[in-house]
Amino acid sequence: MKDIMDLMKQAKEMQSKMETMQAELADMEADGTSGGGLVKVTLNGKGHMTALSIDPSLIKEDEGDIIEDLVLAAHNDAKAKVEDLNTKKTQELTAGLPLPPGMKLPFG
Repeated sequence: MKDIMDLMKQAKEMQSKMETMQAELADMEADGTSGGGLVKVTLNGKGHMTALSIDPSLIKEDEGDIIEDLVLAAHNDAKAKVEDLNTKKTQELTAGLPLPPGMKLPFG
C-alpha cells in the first residue's frame, strides 16, 4: 500500500513539473535561418511563428519562389530547434524516473 501511495505522490509531482515545463517551453524561442542568414524565422516553444525577417536584397521581381523556399527552410530549421529544446527539457524532467523504454511525455 505504501508503494502505491509513493507512486501516486510521484505522479502528482510529475504532473506539477510537466505543467511548469510546458509553461517554460511556451516562453522559449528558437531562430531558424536560411540563405546564409538572409531569411530568419522565430518560433515560440509551441512551434508558432512569432517573427519573420527577409533581407531586402532578396526582394526582386520574379524571384518570389526563391523567397518562399528560403522562408520554408528557415521555418523548418527553427522548428527542429524547438523540437530539440522540447526533447531536452522532457529528458531533464524525467531523469531518474522508472519509465518504460520509448515512453513519450507528455502523455494525454
